[in-house]
Amino acid sequence: MPFLTLRGIGKSFGTRHVLRDVSLDVEEGEFVSIVGAMGSGKTTLLSIAAGLTSADRGEVAIGGEPLRGIRPDAAFVFQNYSLLPWLTALENVRLAVEAARPDLKKSEQREVAARTLEMVGLGNAIDRRPRQLSGGMRQRVAIARAFSTHPRVLFLDEPFGALDALTRETLQQELARLCASEDRPVTTVMITNSVEEAILLSDRIVPMIPGPPARLGESVAVALPRPRSAAELAYAESAMRVRAHVIEMLTSHKGVMSSKTVAGAVRARRGTREAAFMVDGLAAAEETR
Repeated sequence: MPFLTLRGIGKSFGTRHVLRDVSLDVEEGEFVSIVGAMGSGKTTLLSIAAGLTSADRGEVAIGGEPLRGIRPDAAFVFQNYSLLPWLTALENVRLAVEAARPDLKKSEQREVAARTLEMVGLGNAIDRRPRQLSGGMRQRVAIARAFSTHPRVLFLDEPFGALDALTRETLQQELARLCASEDRPVTTVMITNSVEEAILLSDRIVPMIPGPPARLGESVAVALPRPRSAAELAYAESAMRVRAHVIEMLTSHKGVMSSKTVAGAVRARRGTREAAFMVDGLAAAEETR
């Protein structure tokens, strides 16, 4: 039986039908990425799965139990960090521990928070406030906050979209390590508009075909050994097949692709380093307009 189940999900905002009859199964410990263009309804679907937003139709179940609001054993990582600016990194994480474990003394909550910050490489920055941290360090705090509660299920809303390439790759590897912990693998659902990121992190990728209303395309398994690196995936045949499948699903609907997704499409079809450089340059130029 799947650990996370979405059945017949529908959501509208006024007269705009964003989602209609969307269903998804996620196995326990599985890392699933939903890939699609910006504005396709990914965040709405993730918010419904996490209990942050109510669906108009359909149902969500986690661990066989119908979802009623936010679960204490679930965690959410946002793209914009969502840290309280007047609190230190330690206190931002401790608040999450307090919400999940109110039975612990504050000193014990701080110990858990400090230990988790140490896990993500911020042991020397626990007393800094968000304004004193770089973007990558702030996102490390957000990831530490999520894992400090020992979640059974983790929801990621484009968690690395605002970071530079080098910081993003480092944090992607940190996230992969934390999610694959042998003690208790975390069931993870991530949304992203990067096919490459999805291949790097996921066990399975589900393309989202935008509407309105949006729908999910045929999923594809990423049967590649871990740990993975972006350099290895650029030329691995199995990764190319996954990339081609996802891009074919996304490009079968004209006019819905962002420049970054088109860049991935060219990589998959041409398979050359020169093509990758060319389309990345075009995407960067478009973002500066």
